Amino acid sequence: MSLSHRVVSDGQLVRLLQIGVVLEEVVEARAYEHSSTLSDLDTDTEALLEEAAEESSIHRERLTALIDVLDADSVPFDRIQALVTDRYEADDEFDDVLYDQLCNEETAYKFYDDLIDAIESSEVEFSVNRGRLLDVLYEIREEEAEGVEDVTRLMERQ
Repeated sequence: MSLSHRVVSDGQLVRLLQIGVVLEEVVEARAYEHSSTLSDLDTDTEALLEEAAEESSIHRERLTALIDVLDADSVPFDRIQALVTDRYEADDEFDDVLYDQLCNEETAYKFYDDLIDAIESSEVEFSVNRGRLLDVLYEIREEEAEGVEDVTRLMERQ
């Protein structure tokens, strides 16, 4: 499903929001994975990863609340998760945890930016209030942008 087009139905919006949920799961899982498997992390990096994981959990809850309001059938999460893993999950090519986290934050930011554009270009009336939908997505996108900035600042200090 491409975000280069308008969102034309509740069903399409649900699937896109589900992709956001799984994308947040990927970010959270990778942050916890790095925290638990790498013993040489400094306290700033540990704090950044913990904050990223907590933020992703909150984002998932907010997206799920929007999905619950929509009057559409959802796609089983295992199908969505496979799509996200294939398309968005970072490879093991990163030799640094901060580069990996930066990739995760940038990917999430770009996804939400594209989703907002696709919704704004749509003239469809959704089952969820458009203002509420966009407010949630704007806030999540802004938090992802802040995450990119936080990782970049930490990388510059190290």
